[in-house]
Amino acid sequence: MRFLLTAEQREFARSLDAMLAGSDTPAVVRAWSGGDHGPGRALWSRLADAGVFGLGVPSLYDGVGPLPVELAVAYVELGRHAVPGPLVETVGAAALLAHLAELGDAGPAERLLPGLVSGKVVGTLCLSGGGAYVVDADAAGVVLVADAGVPELRIAPGHGPVLASADPARRLARPAPGGELLAVGPQLADAVRHAVLWGRLAAAAQAVGVAEELLRRTVAYVKSRTQFGVPIGSFQAVKHRLADTLLAVEFARPLLYGAAVGLDPGDVAAAKVAAGSAVYLAARSALQLHGAVGYTEELDLSVWLRKARPLREAWGSAGVCRADVLAHHVR
Repeated sequence: MRFLLTAEQREFARSLDAMLAGSDTPAVVRAWSGGDHGPGRALWSRLADAGVFGLGVPSLYDGVGPLPVELAVAYVELGRHAVPGPLVETVGAAALLAHLAELGDAGPAERLLPGLVSGKVVGTLCLSGGGAYVVDADAAGVVLVADAGVPELRIAPGHGPVLASADPARRLARPAPGGELLAVGPQLADAVRHAVLWGRLAAAAQAVGVAEELLRRTVAYVKSRTQFGVPIGSFQAVKHRLADTLLAVEFARPLLYGAAVGLDPGDVAAAKVAAGSAVYLAARSALQLHGAVGYTEELDLSVWLRKARPLREAWGSAGVCRADVLAHHVR
């Protein structure tokens, strides 16, 4: 089967690309990494106005979804432009709240989803109780903590100190224990699984976008960098390395969109594995082929390089996702 985006989906991607291209996202990322959330919040509002945060939310709560393919299209662009913030966590939180409403507990969705969709509230989500890290809690107005083992959903009353991260724009902290109880009961486990499904899809899409941009920047660099009087892109070893990276990206992209069409947990897990492998290979290739300059923080390439490994591991490592593929597709 050959999967092609519709004209409307391609136009949506182009409109996001044009908006983000004029937003100087590397500067926004550096400000966010240093704790200055002003430029990032301004960009967040523009993304909300473009409808990005409503793609996974039913119209009953001011969304336009659920539209998983359009969400994948949008998050590829967010990855290509390295937009900072709890982007995937917002998708997961929205999916959890919307699914809780479908299961009969609509109160949390009615209260929180309109704010998340409009961008007036920045939300983030921790799915393993109070012991794990939460992303960008210092920038969020709502920190949701869902523990399927108890089971309960709470709004954390705060968070601990921001800790160092492989990606400085991915600001990690521990949510404070306690807080307001939003939901409790066995239905929460099902809602958490639904949140993981949507979060994993968004993370895979973001990884594909980051991989595409790393490859694009590396190809441009090897065309301009000369050695022995010729561009290094003419060397056979360099061509092979870039061809391997291109194949990984081109393999991951149809898996991503195919998974978005059906939202089968096994297919989404397979897409996450492929996207994680592609972004990690793209980062390794970019670092190697840029040489010593690739290690410098001043080079904008670092903004994308630092995202590769966290995106590969977030919302299900390769091992976890492969186990999910086997669980859903091997009988």
